[in-house]
Amino acid sequence: MQPLIEFKNAALGYGRNAVLKDISFSIEAGDYFGLVGPNGSGKTTILRAILGTIHPLAGEVRVHAPSARPIRFGYVPQRDTVDYVLPYTVGEVVLMGRYHQIGLMRLPSQKDREIVRETLNHVDISDLHDRPLKELSGGQKQRVLIARALASEPDILVLDEPTNGMDLSSRISILQLIHSLYQIDRLTIVMVSHLLDDVANYVRRIAIVDRNFFQVGNVDDVLTGENLTTLYQMPVEVIHKDGNKVIIARGPDGIR
Repeated sequence: MQPLIEFKNAALGYGRNAVLKDISFSIEAGDYFGLVGPNGSGKTTILRAILGTIHPLAGEVRVHAPSARPIRFGYVPQRDTVDYVLPYTVGEVVLMGRYHQIGLMRLPSQKDREIVRETLNHVDISDLHDRPLKELSGGQKQRVLIARALASEPDILVLDEPTNGMDLSSRISILQLIHSLYQIDRLTIVMVSHLLDDVANYVRRIAIVDRNFFQVGNVDDVLTGENLTTLYQMPVEVIHKDGNKVIIARGPDGIR
């Protein structure tokens, strides 16, 4: 079976400057795929190559649609990149996810509006339909952005740092929502994060990304203390406790 996304010996970067070189991996239909690494390591560069907003400087990045139509990406950006000043309601923001299907200079149909309401219900915020986006909490805003992406009826849901800046309760709530989209809806998911704990116990396959270090595979094979120690240049342990992975960094003064 052909993968949805293929990187073959790809060099990625901007202008003539390569951020990452000789990257090879694939994303299969039904994957729950994590991209992890320090800030500035190249995770977002890979994400942009997946979405097609940048092209490889060398090698190939191939996108294989699962049907006769082009592949659909549902993209959830980082919350702090969204303009919350404009007075959009939640329903209006989620309707933006339908713009590609609606087409230029056309009004949304009753079906489009029904999909908006169904999607809001699916992420448990149907009661927020008429609320201004700017009045919501961080966790609520994240659910709106996920709903907007889902309204496009995507083949792949791509999330960029979906839990960044959240308190523990909101983080767990969003991670559980994303997991249900994978497990129950059978949606292919790519999640970018610098927070190792947010992906260690959820994703099924993972890529550890840095300019001079890249590994990809099943979580248990790749997310090891040895690899993380190499990546972060400090002693890191991965401990298994009560069926979960606990990642511990040990600095000169003890546990961090």
